Amino acid sequence: MKNSYEYPLDYEWKRDEMVNVVNLWRLVELAYETGVDREEFLAQYALFKKVIPSKGEEKRWGNKFEDISGYSLYRVVKAAKEGTNKTIKM
Repeated sequence: MKNSYEYPLDYEWKRDEMVNVVNLWRLVELAYETGVDREEFLAQYALFKKVIPSKGEEKRWGNKFEDISGYSLYRVVKAAKEGTNKTIKM
């Protein structure tokens, strides 16, 4: 992980949409750093998908986040959807 970076956001989103996206970015970080509850992650991902419903846009934002943080949204989502463990740890 890089020491300091800003989460990728679209400043045209409403405040609650930004909160949902930031919360997901934080859970992705936690999945890599300490582990995150799978159900909590999937619930937050569902809120994220209300802000960014398109797969193409999700990929674009996920790539932006990975470029600046080194953490992959795609890999965490895949682990959450395919796994059965209570905790996701990348």
